[in-house]
Amino acid sequence: MTPLHLAAALLMVTIWGFNFVVIRWGLNDIPPLLLTLLRFVLAAFPAMLFVPRPRAPWRLIAGYGLFAFALQFTLLFAGMAAGMPTGLSSLVIQVQAFFTIALVALLMHERPRPLQVLGGLVAGAGLVLVAWHLPSGTALGFALVIAAALAWATANIIVKRVPGDSPLAVVVWGSAAAVIPLAIATLATEGMSRSVRIVGELSAGNWLGIAFQAWPTTLVAFGIWAWLLRRHPAAVVAPFTLLVPIVGMSCAVWLLGEPVTWWKLAGAALVLAGLGLNVLAARRRRIA
Repeated sequence: MTPLHLAAALLMVTIWGFNFVVIRWGLNDIPPLLLTLLRFVLAAFPAMLFVPRPRAPWRLIAGYGLFAFALQFTLLFAGMAAGMPTGLSSLVIQVQAFFTIALVALLMHERPRPLQVLGGLVAGAGLVLVAWHLPSGTALGFALVIAAALAWATANIIVKRVPGDSPLAVVVWGSAAAVIPLAIATLATEGMSRSVRIVGELSAGNWLGIAFQAWPTTLVAFGIWAWLLRRHPAAVVAPFTLLVPIVGMSCAVWLLGEPVTWWKLAGAALVLAGLGLNVLAARRRRIA
């Protein structure tokens, strides 16, 4: 990976880590589905007026938008709204790296290396530790964040099949595709009148948070993610997300006052160690 690609990856994970705090602030006032919808409306418009549609089958763009945006963030936001702590959400969703490797092995017949299997087991032990010590009533939130990670991994497989060289276009038009199912789901659950009332009562701070999620987090960070995935193997790019929970958990402690406990630190250490083993396996694969 070149210095430029490395710098882009570091910017990406820093934005994503801080965004978990921004999400928590947004969920204080906005229901999960409506927050997800507003995020991707702003991500798609007006950007799609200036970014040409990618030269790729519409089913791939729609599939990417469905899994990367509509499903992943609806599930993540719902999990956090159901009580999953912010810092731990930023950690648990990183299991997407192992879901990605598993899907690549299943669909593309690339057998994982022994170190990758070991890394998955170590990270899995960290997730079990976290799940065991979560406060009562947060099991649903934990399960929803795990499901969000699976949706993200599925999107990683889809984006590698998208031809061409315009990752920003994939993100913009994928966001537009996500708006359709999100709008239907929001109207079905919240109703038109309540949704309009909530939007009308949003403060400037609320809109600033939504804009951060839509532009730096979605257009910039996911554009970088798609760009890197199309230039490097998934097993090389996916583990960079091990830095996201470091940023996310630190911001949650600093800005939200979330407590630091031994089991959070131990769980984070196990998950990050598992991801680190996966990075080592990817490097050995390239050398071999």
